[in-house]
Amino acid sequence: MKKNTKAHFRKIFSGSLAIVLAASGVFCAAIRIAGSGISPSFDILAAETAMPTGAAVYTDAGSLPLPEALSENTDNSSDEAESSQLSSDAENTAEKLPSDNSDITPESSQKKTSSNEFEASQPTKEELEKYKQDHNNEEQFPVYEFNTTLGNESYKNIQIKNTSSTDIDIEAELKGKLGFRLEDTSEPQVLIYHTHTSESFLKYDTGYFYESYYPRSSDRSENVCAVGEEIAKQLNNAGIVTIHDMTVHDDPSYSGAYYRSLDTINNYLEKYPTIKVVLDIHRDGIGNDESKSKPVFTANGRQAAQVMILAGYNYDNDEEFKDWEYNLRFALRIQDAASKKYPEMMRPLYFSDFMYNMNVNTGSLLIEIGSESNSVEEVRYSGYLLGQILSDVLLE
Repeated sequence: MKKNTKAHFRKIFSGSLAIVLAASGVFCAAIRIAGSGISPSFDILAAETAMPTGAAVYTDAGSLPLPEALSENTDNSSDEAESSQLSSDAENTAEKLPSDNSDITPESSQKKTSSNEFEASQPTKEELEKYKQDHNNEEQFPVYEFNTTLGNESYKNIQIKNTSSTDIDIEAELKGKLGFRLEDTSEPQVLIYHTHTSESFLKYDTGYFYESYYPRSSDRSENVCAVGEEIAKQLNNAGIVTIHDMTVHDDPSYSGAYYRSLDTINNYLEKYPTIKVVLDIHRDGIGNDESKSKPVFTANGRQAAQVMILAGYNYDNDEEFKDWEYNLRFALRIQDAASKKYPEMMRPLYFSDFMYNMNVNTGSLLIEIGSESNSVEEVRYSGYLLGQILSDVLLE
């Protein structure tokens, strides 16, 4: 891979942006500690400076008109100090949640379900009515639907949002060898975990959210654990033994979550050296306190949340991340397979100057399923579909 002539300027821009975002995060924390009521506006300041993923089609899911511009921010970040963990979010000021640091055991993860059909869970009229009553007299704010599929680089059906300090040859990387190979074994070969375990979703798809909505929860049926479980089920159904760890890493503090999840990963890799693939499942955060937007697509007549894969570039020549290219190749194969099967399923693959614990092995990726305004049902269905696509790619 060769650097292009703009690499130097990109690196300067990335460094400047990181300084601005870090300063915003510190200011947000100071505002909240002081007890100011204006802090939510600053909590989203850094997130709103994120570059758009690509072209989008917007659909009004509520009764209010569309905003002039949709603010898109990536909720996959932490406030880690290292430049290898570049942040694009100021959510490190999130409030504390009750903690449950237990995790699912390998044995329970390995159990195959009796059916490979998606287990839908639609709310009844009574449940929806209770939901409204529980939020009686609260103001409602709109949720807008959109679909984004175009990046700034492409090859055939593959779209990439490349903000890294290097150019990539998508065709060559797609054809390159992976850094791992599955074995014929009953031992675990895939680990699914969550650095930001309490990232949650809307309970129902109503087209709006209430003023009290706080998109973090310790309820596993409403946070990213519900998505991870669907992915794990499909991998296990395909005979790929998968561990789904649900340890809470973002409580009691959001800060330091990536260090804590790294400890979890290393413990599993030490116990199960057969693990080849390590997936950190998140969700995005798009919008503000008065409107939110969710990425959606339709598959088999059912609405689901769009998926975005993140792969990092070793821009500072860190010896621990020298094999970054293998992660990118793995990501490209998933992007390719998913885009062929469901053309609107994938947001552009996000490739940039970050690491996010992807240095642990050659099959490590961060994947975001939807945003905080997608419903649990939508993201569960996306997890179900992604699990099947992952199985196909891994068994090629």
